[in-house]
Amino acid sequence: MKSMALINILLVDDSEDDVEFTLKALEKTKLANSVSVVNDGIEAMEFLRKEGKYATAPTPSLILLDLNMPMKDGREVLTEIKEDPNLRKIPVVVLTTSQAEEDIVRSYELHANCFVSKPVDLEGLVKVVQRIDDFWFGVVQLPTER
Repeated sequence: MKSMALINILLVDDSEDDVEFTLKALEKTKLANSVSVVNDGIEAMEFLRKEGKYATAPTPSLILLDLNMPMKDGREVLTEIKEDPNLRKIPVVVLTTSQAEEDIVRSYELHANCFVSKPVDLEGLVKVVQRIDDFWFGVVQLPTER
C-alpha cells in the first residue's frame, strides 16, 4: 500500500537531456510530488546539507544519482552520503547510462541501495521509473524520520 506522504526526489545529473528525459518519465508515472534537480556532486551535497541557497531544501525521500559528473562524481557523492549519519538513511538509486560491471560493483561497495542502467528511450525510462516507484514507494517501508 502506497504512503500518502509527500514524495521528495532529488535528481543529481549533469546532462540537460537526461534530466529532461527523467523529468518526463517521472511526470508520466506520476511518481513525484516534488523533484529537485542539481547538476553536479558539489551542488548535491550543498542541497543535502541545506547549505547556502539550499537552506530550506526539502529532505529527499529518494535520491536518483548519476555516476559520471564533473567536479565531484556520483561515486564521491555516494561515499559522502553514506558516511554522513544525517544522510545515510536516504535511499540512493544509482541511475546511470553505465552498464559496466566495475561501476555496478563499486556502487554497491559504496552502499548504493540499487543500481539501475538508464534506458535510452523515453518508453523504457518510464517503465524503469514506474518500477522504482512500485518498489520504493509501494513495497519498501522507509523511515519517516531521516
